[in-house]
Amino acid sequence: MEQPETVGELELSVGYVLKQVHAALRTAMDEALRPLDLTVPQYACLELLGRDPGLSNSELARRAFVTRQSMNLVLRRLQERGLLTRPDHATHGRALLAELTPAGQTALHQASVAVRAVEKQLFSPLSQERQRRVREDLAACLAPPGTD
Repeated sequence: MEQPETVGELELSVGYVLKQVHAALRTAMDEALRPLDLTVPQYACLELLGRDPGLSNSELARRAFVTRQSMNLVLRRLQERGLLTRPDHATHGRALLAELTPAGQTALHQASVAVRAVEKQLFSPLSQERQRRVREDLAACLAPPGTD
């Protein structure tokens, strides 16, 4: 009977190297956003609202890969800083739809510039073509089976 395959050497595991890159990216983003008094989840929220105004807490949480409870705290802190607005009462169902203020748009621009610089630095060993291939290959891993 054949033995099931194990992960083997971690350095040869795609998942392990992917997690290392993720950790390096997250650490560098934290450092770049700190002078702007933003966290990575706060930046993600601003970026998502900048691209798609009016998202609900639940949708923002899903897209930013955090819990609804965590996103509620993120939204509250950003609202306290005047970077976004939410109505006092829901107009549709229970969702309080958020939108960036002009100050939020400014913060988003500054944060986006900082994060892009981090990405450029981290991925600088790869040519533009290799970066495109990596992005496409990783995206293919997310596609449902049989959708080639």
